[in-house]
Amino acid sequence: MTAVLPLALRSAKESVEPTLRSAVARLDVDTRRVAEYHFGWSDVHGAPTDAGGKALRPAMALAATEIACGEPELGVAGAAAVELVHNFSLLHDDVMDGDTSRRHRPTAWTAFGSSAAILAGDALLAVAPEVLLESASPHASVAVRSLSATTRVLIAGQAADLDFEKRTDVDLTECLSMAHDKTAALLACACSIGPLSAGAPRGKVRALHGYGTELGMAFQLVDDLLGLWGDPEVTGKPVLSDLRTRKKSVPVVHALTSGTTAGERLSELYEQTEPLTEEQLHEAAEMVRRAGSEDWTRRECRRRLERAEAALEAGSLGDTAALGELAEFIVRRKL
Repeated sequence: MTAVLPLALRSAKESVEPTLRSAVARLDVDTRRVAEYHFGWSDVHGAPTDAGGKALRPAMALAATEIACGEPELGVAGAAAVELVHNFSLLHDDVMDGDTSRRHRPTAWTAFGSSAAILAGDALLAVAPEVLLESASPHASVAVRSLSATTRVLIAGQAADLDFEKRTDVDLTECLSMAHDKTAALLACACSIGPLSAGAPRGKVRALHGYGTELGMAFQLVDDLLGLWGDPEVTGKPVLSDLRTRKKSVPVVHALTSGTTAGERLSELYEQTEPLTEEQLHEAAEMVRRAGSEDWTRRECRRRLERAEAALEAGSLGDTAALGELAEFIVRRKL
């Protein structure tokens, strides 16, 4: 059963999509075709479709802007810019990870080729600051600097993720750092860029950035659990997908470094040269559980959510119900 989308997600998609479409429309025809397919606006032949994502980051940006400034529309440019950067990373990630499915249909690189998908990602990254600078805000340049700094962090996280594939000595601290850089940093930017570009007080911007950081960590931990045991109808990927690729996600690294017999067996499975059989995949998942890593990841997720709530309270932000609804949606995805 598909979860009902929060109203904030539905309204954010309606508010931000025109700006996204306008940004993509300025690309050359070939690159635009790939980008429109990736966003779910068209099929591989260019015919209109409605297969887009949930607009989570735009929803966070608009909700945060309304909380800090009272006017969510002041955050539309920031919301669109963050979504462009997010989709730049998805296009590149799919190529690097060899993922063939996203949002229940073939990834852009499988439909158009790796080179075309990479160029489309580059193009989205290039137009993101343009969207911000074309807004009427006198604070747009500050928002651009924030987005650029966040993008550097995001790329560092992806580089670490790639480096982990070649290593057998990844520890939990650096794995959590990678999760922050690859995921939490952009969600923190999403929660703060609208208020920042609208000229909100610094204390409110800091509080929302801190909230986004902790929520982003919880989001990644949930995603890591879904990568092991998630329903393909929810994730759009095969069951046990992260184990198939021997990804070093947080629960996996926790297990590998747990010093348990289960962790040692998981290490043996990860280090074998041939692909894991279906039986071995299920055994690997069971080893993560026996090492206590599933339970630890769930506890850490709850701890991060508590820290996120504390950040909001410290910012004296008033009614934060919309952000709370989005947070609830993020962490209750068929776990």
